[in-house]
Amino acid sequence: MAITKKRKVAVTRVDKNKLYSLKDASTLVKEINCTKFDSSVDLHIRLGVDPKKADQQVRGTVSLPHGTGKTKRVLVLCTPDKEAAAKEAGADFVGLDEFITKIEGGWVDIDVIIATPSVMPKIGKLGKVLGPRNLMPNPKTGTVTNDVAAAVNEVKGGKIAFKVDKAGIVHASIGRVSFSSEKIAENSAELINAIIKLKPSTAKGIYLKGVSMASTMSPGITLDTKSLMN
Repeated sequence: MAITKKRKVAVTRVDKNKLYSLKDASTLVKEINCTKFDSSVDLHIRLGVDPKKADQQVRGTVSLPHGTGKTKRVLVLCTPDKEAAAKEAGADFVGLDEFITKIEGGWVDIDVIIATPSVMPKIGKLGKVLGPRNLMPNPKTGTVTNDVAAAVNEVKGGKIAFKVDKAGIVHASIGRVSFSSEKIAENSAELINAIIKLKPSTAKGIYLKGVSMASTMSPGITLDTKSLMN
């Protein structure tokens, strides 16, 4: 794949041997953006955990103070008595059986699924489709709840779910390059602090092994993990 001129310039702006502070990285990520659209800003956080061990699974949710800059499409799977509350809260899709059928047919044009506990037995069979896409409702992430209105409001307001992958890395979008550097830094700090608080008691050695910030199609910026831990 050919490297664009903007990409070449962006690469020269990032010192691969330097560890950047969160403040400096949040400023630089805006300066080296090489796309014409409003790129996503992502964090890639490598943890000192063994994801194969159940007691070292790091997963959770965090409400970013400035949101993600992306309008999330929310599906609420619930009984008829909860539908009005979900729609009023701003859910994009609300229902049950018709959406289960659609998902079984391959439809996954959604970002978050919220479900009430009573319908989870029906949804269980969708695990093979939703699981790999990290869309399966889960009580730990607040997506299985009777208060569907509150859950929808949280998601629309900037709440994101994160989970360590098989390689021990958490990938998460924390904003857009159109955000101010201050907002990027504050959103990043919120996510990092949430992950630090979830450190498993059985994890040994260095927990925060590496953190990289990057926008779409731009080079990664390596952050100073020692300053982040403090």
